[in-house]
Amino acid sequence: QVQLVESGGGLVQPGGSLRLSCAASVSIFSINIMGWYRQAPGKQRELVATITNIGRTDYADFVKGRFTISRDNAKNTVYLQMNSLKPEDSAVYYCNAERYRHYKEEDWGQGTQVTVSS
Repeated sequence: QVQLVESGGGLVQPGGSLRLSCAASVSIFSINIMGWYRQAPGKQRELVATITNIGRTDYADFVKGRFTISRDNAKNTVYLQMNSLKPEDSAVYYCNAERYRHYKEEDWGQGTQVTVSS
């Protein structure tokens, strides 16, 4: 079981920036894939970005060029730098961890609210 704690959410203006953090209870190198998802009211949860334990990254089309996922192994933390924020980016953002040992293990954080509004 991996404990995940998100932080950094809040209220920002359109065009602004925000940096989300996800602190894990284990070495993130032992986690095959870490990612960020988001869910707005009345909508399905959607993938935002992922990063593997060897540093490979992938992004949803709607955030390419605006968001950057990164990691700090020493701090067991994954970040999501969000720039040029739009109102449609408003959602609860969740951190996710996937490990593959004898079977797939998946854990989620509690989520952090991001609101983009004037």
